[in-house]
Amino acid sequence: MNLKHGKDSEARFAAYVEGLSSVIGHADRAGPLRDYCTGLMLPGERKSVEPMAARTAPARTAAQHQSLLHFVGIATWSDEKVLGKVREMVLPAMTKDGPIEAWIIDDTSFPKQGKHSVGVHHQYCGQLGKQANCQVTVSLSIANHSASLPVAYRLYLPQDWTKNRPRRKKAGVPKDIAFKTKPEIALEQIRWACEAGLPRGVGLMDTAYGNDSRLRAGMTELGVPYVAGILPNTLMWRSGTGPRRKGKPLNNTGRRDEPDLVSAKEVVLGLPKRAWRTVRWREGSAERLSSRFARVRVSVGHNKLIPEKLSPEWLLIEWPDGEPEPTKYWLSTLPATVSFQRLVGFAKLRWRIERDYQELKQEVGLGHYEGRGWRGFHHHATLCIAAYGFLVAERATIPPSGPRFATPFQAPCLPDDYRSRGSALAA
Repeated sequence: MNLKHGKDSEARFAAYVEGLSSVIGHADRAGPLRDYCTGLMLPGERKSVEPMAARTAPARTAAQHQSLLHFVGIATWSDEKVLGKVREMVLPAMTKDGPIEAWIIDDTSFPKQGKHSVGVHHQYCGQLGKQANCQVTVSLSIANHSASLPVAYRLYLPQDWTKNRPRRKKAGVPKDIAFKTKPEIALEQIRWACEAGLPRGVGLMDTAYGNDSRLRAGMTELGVPYVAGILPNTLMWRSGTGPRRKGKPLNNTGRRDEPDLVSAKEVVLGLPKRAWRTVRWREGSAERLSSRFARVRVSVGHNKLIPEKLSPEWLLIEWPDGEPEPTKYWLSTLPATVSFQRLVGFAKLRWRIERDYQELKQEVGLGHYEGRGWRGFHHHATLCIAAYGFLVAERATIPPSGPRFATPFQAPCLPDDYRSRGSALAA
């Protein structure tokens, strides 16, 4: 980054943080807000409080450490207001080349040692690809083909936590937080986004969420169309068939009462060769990405379905050349008139959330918070999203030959006697 760009970027960052300060509450929080966001933007392997204190105030590290700890872990500013201000300031840059197209539902995990960090539990950890001790959060991002931004973010609290009052109290879990499954949290976020008047988009989700019929039904009730990953054993009726039992909801007896119900995989294997075509959806690192797809209209059966409310949906399938069987399945409530390429484009746009989390973790230290409480966990995430939002807005100012993200700051020199906790020299 050249000197002029660096100075301009610093000025924009100062104005950005000033905007955040307008919703942070007490005026004396403006300084810690600026320093915390600066610490998240500075180069460094760890973005936890102690090393950020050393980088942002080398001459008074101990006092800065206490100030940042109080600001992120104890101060009662509103995560929702700060995230709202981030949206307000970043959305114009995001939509410069086109409107918001998608609402992306997903979760991310953070491996943890011990059992005291809020929400930590032995559960599936996506980062490790196996069951492990970790925290899991559910988020909603708004996106188009050029950018994306998380707008809602909440820690998933396992039942072992929600039922344990002493543990909840010690971690500062609010009294109104009851157990909710991840899809239930996601639907709550979708409902909030509708009520808040966010720019509408198509709901995108992988099989962990898309296979939940209650989430899909809830989105339909809210008027949010979706492209949802599903498993190949999902039951449905082929076009031209439907439920035989009318007047009462379906139950778990499945095919015994509805013999025309078949799995998504059975539908696919019955498609003629002419149903398949190669579709290209976006530029990859080396060439335009493409694969082989088919789509067909179906009606989906699930527990509690009221037959009279049944509506046809798209079943989209990907079966790459050379694979022995289909690799991915989606259901979509996009209109019957949607083009094949646009349907595939939405299914594949979910990749942006993976980019979100990669950059949130690698660039601004989303997983580096070392506190154990509910408030601090969410405050740190909010400030990481704020820092990431600034980088998203800055992207347009970086020349094509420059790095994807360029920090507006140079790292200050640390004191000669500074030793990070856990280092060999500090032991």
